[in-house]
Amino acid sequence: MIRRLSPAFVAVEVVFLALSFGIYAGAKEPDPQIVNIGARKTVSLDGDWKFIADPYRIGFVSYHQVPLRDAKTFFADKDFYDDRTRLVEYSFSHASALKVPGDWNTQYEKLYYYEGLVWYRRIFDFTPVKGKRYFLYFGAVNYESEVALNGKRLCRHEGGFTPFNIEITEALNEGRNSLVVSVDNTRRKDGIPTDNSDWWNYGGITRSVCIVELPESFVCNYSLLLDSKVLGKATRRKPELHRIFGSVHLEGAAPGTAVNVRIPELGVSVNAFSDMEGDASFEINSRPVLWSPDSPKLYDVEISAGEDVVRDRIGFRYVETSGNRIMLNGKPVFCKGISVHEETIGTSRRVTDASECMELLSYVRELGCNFVRLAHYPHNEQMVRAAEELGLMVWSEIPAYWTISWDNKATYANAQRQLEDMILRDINRCNVVIWSVANETPVSDARTLFLSRLIARVRELDPTRLVSAAMEKTKVAANTYTVDDPLVEYTDLISFNQYLGWYSSNNADCDLTSWTFNSDKPVFISEFGAGAVYGNHGDADERFTEEYMADCFRRNLDMMTKRMPGLAGMTPWVLKDFRSPRRLLSGIQDDFNRKGVISENGERKQAFFVLKDFYASSLLGQIGLLPHNY
Repeated sequence: MIRRLSPAFVAVEVVFLALSFGIYAGAKEPDPQIVNIGARKTVSLDGDWKFIADPYRIGFVSYHQVPLRDAKTFFADKDFYDDRTRLVEYSFSHASALKVPGDWNTQYEKLYYYEGLVWYRRIFDFTPVKGKRYFLYFGAVNYESEVALNGKRLCRHEGGFTPFNIEITEALNEGRNSLVVSVDNTRRKDGIPTDNSDWWNYGGITRSVCIVELPESFVCNYSLLLDSKVLGKATRRKPELHRIFGSVHLEGAAPGTAVNVRIPELGVSVNAFSDMEGDASFEINSRPVLWSPDSPKLYDVEISAGEDVVRDRIGFRYVETSGNRIMLNGKPVFCKGISVHEETIGTSRRVTDASECMELLSYVRELGCNFVRLAHYPHNEQMVRAAEELGLMVWSEIPAYWTISWDNKATYANAQRQLEDMILRDINRCNVVIWSVANETPVSDARTLFLSRLIARVRELDPTRLVSAAMEKTKVAANTYTVDDPLVEYTDLISFNQYLGWYSSNNADCDLTSWTFNSDKPVFISEFGAGAVYGNHGDADERFTEEYMADCFRRNLDMMTKRMPGLAGMTPWVLKDFRSPRRLLSGIQDDFNRKGVISENGERKQAFFVLKDFYASSLLGQIGLLPHNY
C-alpha cells in the first residue's frame, strides 16, 4: 500500500511554501487520492467556468503586498453586483468564460503567453443524499491551485499533472453552490518542473472536474500485481506466475471490514479484512493469461466492501532485465517506441478527452510501435488506459526536468509527492513498465542524491516495474561516446538522450561514432532526432528540410543497430510538432519544436516513414531481436 510523506513533514513544507509565495497558509493538503474515478458515481463539473485574470495577485495580497488572511475576497464570490454599496472591483457574474477541461493559452489570444494567476468560478446546483460522502476531484490543474466552496477554503495543491481530491460533504449546499479555484502557472525555480523547460506552460484546469458520490466507508485505492517482485537479482528464482498479490485501502471503515475481490473469468473470489489503518491484503492463486503487445489481455475485476463496489479492467505481466535485455513475461522484447507530448493534433492545445488520446495513439500504432514514452510529465489517465487497450507499453515520468533546485527540501517533497500520486493512480495499468524520475538533469552530487532517493521510493512502492531516467551522453574519445553518469548505478536501464546529426556538426557524425558502456544493462535511447518543417524540401544537408531529418533518422538507426552494444529500445523525439516558447525562428519554428515525425496538423514527414520501415524491417535482427518478438 502506498504511504505518503508523514503529515508533520508535509505540514511544515506547506506552511513554508505558503509563506514564501504570499498564499494563505491555512489551506490544507488534499485528501488521499481516490483511484479509478471513471468507475465511480460522479457528477461532471466540466463546461463553461467564469474566469478573471489576476496578474498582480490582488485576490491574495494587499497593495502593500501583505497576504490577505480573510476569505472576504475572490474565494467568497462576493462581487460588485451582489452589493453595490460596497467597493468591489471584480465581477465573476459579468466575466468571460473558459472551457474546463482546457488550457487558457489557446482559448483567448490575449492569454496566449500569459503566466500568472487566474481565478475560476463555477455555479452549480446540487442535492446531497443523506448518508453519502462527496468529494471534489480534479484530474489536473497547472500548476498551483487553491479550492474554495461556498466561501470555505478547502485545500491547496501543487503540481500540474497529477490528480487530487478533497471532501466537500460538509461544505455542500442543497441547491446553489459556488466553486472558486485559484490557478497559478507561474514558473518557479523551486518547482517541479522548474522555471526552465522546453514545452508550453499551459495554464488552467486542464483535466476534468467532478463530484464523486461515495458511501460513508469506501474503497479508496487498490493494487493487484503478479508476484514478480522476487525476480532474479537476489533470489535467482522465477516469479510465481500462479500468484497475484493484492491490497485494498478503505477510507472510513472500521477495522475488520470485509473486502471481496472477484475476477469472474478466472473463477476467483477472495475475502480479506481491513486492519486499523484501513488496509486489507490478500493473495490469489491463479494462472492468468499474460498481457503483452501482441495480446493485450485484460480481466474484469470487482472489488467490494460494504456498500461500495468498484470495477476495473486489469492485466497481468512481469517485466525484468537480464543482462542487456529487457524481458517481458520471460522473453526478450525490443521496445519500438516514440515519445509523445500531451498535445492535440490540429489545435495544438492540452489533450482533454479520450478521443484526442486515441487520435495521438493511432499514429503511434501506424508507426508499428509497441511502446510509447509519455513525456515529460504524467499524462492523463485516459491516455494510459487507451495505450493499455492497444497493447502499447508505457514509460511514465515526473517533470524533474533540467535544472531542479536539488538542495531544496520543499522541492524534493514536491517531487516525491508527484511521483507517489503518479504511481498510485496507474499502479494497476500493466502496460506501464518503466517509471522515470527525471530528464536531462546535469550531474552533481546533490542531483544524484535527490534522484537516487526518488528511485529508492519507487522500488519501495512498486518493485514490479523497471525504474530509470533520461540521462545524457559523454564523449570519452574521438568519435566514441558513453554514459558516464553515477545515476546508472541506481537505474535498471542505461537510458539517455542523444542528438547526433542535429546538435552536432551534421548527419555524417553518426557514420563515425561508436559507443561503449561500462555496465551490463539494457541500453535505451530515450530521445534522438532532428527538426523539419512539413513540406519544406531541399538537399539532405539543409537544416529544417524533411530530407535532412529523414537522413538523420537513417544514419542514427544504422549507427545504433551496428555500433551500440546492448540496444534494447528507443523512443525517438517526437511524435508531433509541439508548442515551445524556446523555439523562436520565424517562418520555421514559430513557437513550435519541429522535431515531430508528423506536423502539428498530423501530416507525415519523410522521417515518419523511415522509422515505420525500420520497425517493420529485419534490421532488428542485427541486434538479435526480430520484429515478431512483440
